[in-house]
Amino acid sequence: MSVRLPDEAERALYREVVAQGGMVLLREAMEQDSDATLGLIELGLLLHHDHGQVLTAAHPRAFGERASAELRSAANGMLRAAEHAASRLEDLVQAYDAAPRRGRPSRPLRLVAGQQIAHHIARIESEMREETLAAQPGGARPVRVMQQTRARSLGFLATGIELRTLYQPGALADPPTVDYAATLTAAGERFRVLDEPFQRMVIFDRRAAVVSAAADDRQAMIIEDPAVLATLVDRFERDWSRAERVDWQAAAGRPRPTGVPSELTDLLAAGLTQKAIASRLGLSPRTVAGHIARLREFYDAETLFQLGWQLRGASGRPAAPPGDQRPGRTAEKEGGL
Repeated sequence: MSVRLPDEAERALYREVVAQGGMVLLREAMEQDSDATLGLIELGLLLHHDHGQVLTAAHPRAFGERASAELRSAANGMLRAAEHAASRLEDLVQAYDAAPRRGRPSRPLRLVAGQQIAHHIARIESEMREETLAAQPGGARPVRVMQQTRARSLGFLATGIELRTLYQPGALADPPTVDYAATLTAAGERFRVLDEPFQRMVIFDRRAAVVSAAADDRQAMIIEDPAVLATLVDRFERDWSRAERVDWQAAAGRPRPTGVPSELTDLLAAGLTQKAIASRLGLSPRTVAGHIARLREFYDAETLFQLGWQLRGASGRPAAPPGDQRPGRTAEKEGGL
């Protein structure tokens, strides 16, 4: 297995894009160097939004880490290349960090509109490392949006990023939305349903948030102020604690996935990390993430530490979610799922 790194022409074009603020028109980039432009898009260093003609520079460190992760999962002979993949992108990292960002907030709170919203989300996602907290009110989600986000979310989950999303009850009445949630739940994302009004927002790593600022979602606030972010996180966690779990597999009419292997629960109780468990059991990170997500929902554990602690003391509780729950919403009160 090999991971392709950007060649000199692609590096030169990337530096020019970040020097111009991290955004460039697709037409202008193609006129300058079409091969380099397509190459950077293929690598994920330039992000092309389906609904616009703008390219956004992604953070090269995230690309380097993905490259390293792929190499580590390959044969032992590739390990040395994996160790150096991220460092070989250091010149691009320095260019990205040193260059001014067109549209990057110079203030901790900023109102943006139109394509600037997608640009900021793409930029923030490329720097994300840990988690995303999303509140998506309303019923059915647009099919086009779900098609665009499905692959991205699966990629985040495969690298160990945690995803949690709040829906409103109307989502349960829309088959495409239910199918989307079932697919991502199996991969490790966690969805709950709250029958209360809440604002549309996405919080990234608890360091940045995009909050809808208009009824039609054509305007948004980009928030990087720590005090405001702390308030938004508290609001999300409050809503999450009151929201109801849903058996998305049953709601989608899918067969219930197999139980969590007892070896996995033993390793979690012993304190091993998700990556270490995947390596020890020979499972993919995505499979392990899905199992852990089911266990966290079952034990209502917000962190791996909490889950491991509960598993160590759960001598009288089942090691995996039972397989006989009814479809749809499940009780979350004391004494039941």
